[in-house]
Amino acid sequence: MIGLKWCALCNGMGEAILACPNCDNSMLDQGRIYDFYDDYSPYMDIDVIKLADGDPVSSQKDECVHLFKCPNCGFDVQKKITIT
Repeated sequence: MIGLKWCALCNGMGEAILACPNCDNSMLDQGRIYDFYDDYSPYMDIDVIKLADGDPVSSQKDECVHLFKCPNCGFDVQKKITIT
C-alpha cells in the first residue's frame, strides 16, 4: 500500500501558531496560498498549481505553502508547511 502524504493544516488536523512580526499578535491561517491565485485555483490539482508560482522549492511535493494574516494590523506572510 502506498503511504499518502497530506497537509495537517489543510485537513484540519493541526495548527500553526505564528506571532506577527509587526505587533506580536497571533496570526490566523488563511489557507493555501495557491487558492488566492485566481477564481479557479481552489479547484485545480495542487501539483499543477504549484508549478505556476515559478518557485521550484515550493513546488516540492512535501510542502504546502499557507498564507497567515494578522487580524490586528493586517500584515501577512507565507509559510511552508511540511506535509507528513
